[in-house]
Amino acid sequence: MRKQKGFSLIELLIVVAIILIIAAIAIPNLLRARIAANEASAVSSLRTINTSEVTYSTTYPTVGYAATLKILGPADATCSAGPAQTNACMVDFNLGSAATTAKSGYLLDAANDGNVPSLVYTAGAGAQTWNQTGVRSFCSVQDAVLRFLVPTATTAPTVVPATCLTYTIMQ
Repeated sequence: MRKQKGFSLIELLIVVAIILIIAAIAIPNLLRARIAANEASAVSSLRTINTSEVTYSTTYPTVGYAATLKILGPADATCSAGPAQTNACMVDFNLGSAATTAKSGYLLDAANDGNVPSLVYTAGAGAQTWNQTGVRSFCSVQDAVLRFLVPTATTAPTVVPATCLTYTIMQ
């Protein structure tokens, strides 16, 4: 009899099945870890926005809180024009443009009440793709307390919610 070289078809199928079982266990955990990292980044960005809003209102007391996140950011990536009332350079360029370009899977923005000087602002973060990049929406107002809401697939997350005070306070 000839000596068999290599693996039989059954042996290869068993190895492939084991690999698929391990992948089926590992991939959901990897996705949950990525969502948790995206949410942590969004919360950190909201804390930065809160600090920047307070700094902006102190620096420009006749204006109050900034009307948009873009105003808190620089006009260009290097802030070559220097800080100004319309581009304060208090947040980096990526965070300043996070209302249109997602930062770590979340869209972020800030809005004031429209008064001059503005005494109220709301900052918010909503998942770019619900249940893929994040499962919670976050917001904060001038009290700098972070709040969250778990939207469903039928209620899209809002970036700057008008009902932020109804969200659950983060512990």
